[in-house]
Amino acid sequence: MQSQILPSRAALVDRIALQFEYGQNLIALLGPSGLGKSYLLETFITDKYSDFNKAFVQVTARMTDSQLMSELLDQSFSTPLIDQNLSLSENFFQLVKKQNCGPCLWVLDGARHLSDEMAADLALLAKNSPTTLYILVASQAVGQFSNAVEIHLEPLSMAESKQLMHWFFNNLPVDEDPVFQTFLKESHGNPSLLLAWQPIEHSAEVKVADKVSWRLHLITLMIIIMLLIIGLLYKSDMTQWWQEVYQQQPVEPVATAISVEQLKQSADELPSIIKPALSTDESKSSTIVTTEQDETHNNVAAILDSLAVGAKQAVLQQPEAEPKAVTPVEVTEPKLTNLPADNAWFNEQVDDNFVIQLLAVTKQAIAEQFIVAQELGEAAKIYQTRRNNKSWWIVTYGSYENINVARKVTATLPEAVRRNQPFYKKISKIKQEIALLDQ
Repeated sequence: MQSQILPSRAALVDRIALQFEYGQNLIALLGPSGLGKSYLLETFITDKYSDFNKAFVQVTARMTDSQLMSELLDQSFSTPLIDQNLSLSENFFQLVKKQNCGPCLWVLDGARHLSDEMAADLALLAKNSPTTLYILVASQAVGQFSNAVEIHLEPLSMAESKQLMHWFFNNLPVDEDPVFQTFLKESHGNPSLLLAWQPIEHSAEVKVADKVSWRLHLITLMIIIMLLIIGLLYKSDMTQWWQEVYQQQPVEPVATAISVEQLKQSADELPSIIKPALSTDESKSSTIVTTEQDETHNNVAAILDSLAVGAKQAVLQQPEAEPKAVTPVEVTEPKLTNLPADNAWFNEQVDDNFVIQLLAVTKQAIAEQFIVAQELGEAAKIYQTRRNNKSWWIVTYGSYENINVARKVTATLPEAVRRNQPFYKKISKIKQEIALLDQ
């Protein structure tokens, strides 16, 4: 008996043997490629009918009908004389008359390569054989053999898929691993796809979504809209002001010069120290210049005050104090301290312990910012590994003896952390990933 066989496949082997016992001499096992038809045929011919004369042939596309006939008859009879001009059934009838071969079991794998003549000859031989002859074929085509019992090979269930992978892989992820669950669903119970699992290449990579980008775009759009609105309002105000100022009829000239009487009257109110400076300029201020300007009147007091300030500066001639030098203050921005990867800490842990994986990124700064932002404390650890020629930093939380304790701790993590769908990983698996840095 072969080393291992799934329960559903063992039940199917017993079912085929039962069909032969019921008098069905030709059975066709149908199913797509990869479901394990060849493995089931090998199990059947090994476990069942130990007292039969057995023949097993792997049919290929290059095998001719003559070669197939020679293979079957050579394994069923002792040094048979085969006539290549006769069919398989005709040679079988003649050889049975000469020597007693006893009950026979023929198993043909890859029956889709058989010709129509050979398929019809096998069906005829199974029906009219002078001795007990059981024929079991594996094919993908329905209705290839007449009067044959067709048994369809079903895909494996989810439980048997996991059982099959545990036979061939020692360190499988836990059932809660999202990547592992997706792989099982997409394999659809096909053993060949399940055995193509690559433990190192299949791992969860949780990416931190950029939560600031969409807000930045929204703020930029709002600023642009506000600038457009302000521009439209300013354009409307400027148009109205232009019409009010430059379209008035008529425009009257306004005197803008200062008379001598006003200058003298205001000068009398100035201090005596400033009056000599003003008296020397009385003869020069007799000329009045008129221009066309706005209807606004000049503020004479303000002009005189400015003259007074100028006179005071001329008489007093007091130098201004030099401004004191201001020492510039250097402002430094806070820097984020780089936390080293804790690979040594992981190597000191027990292999059977579990940790909660929270994040996997290609930049160490993002991993460190994630720990600080979520206030995870000293329970959060970072280890470095290498995948696909890239350095990765993985954030984990805690170290627990079994997975049940880790699940209870997961419920206490912040909601933002739990939204990343954390899962559980063994310390032995992490040590394997850390070892990739030295390769």
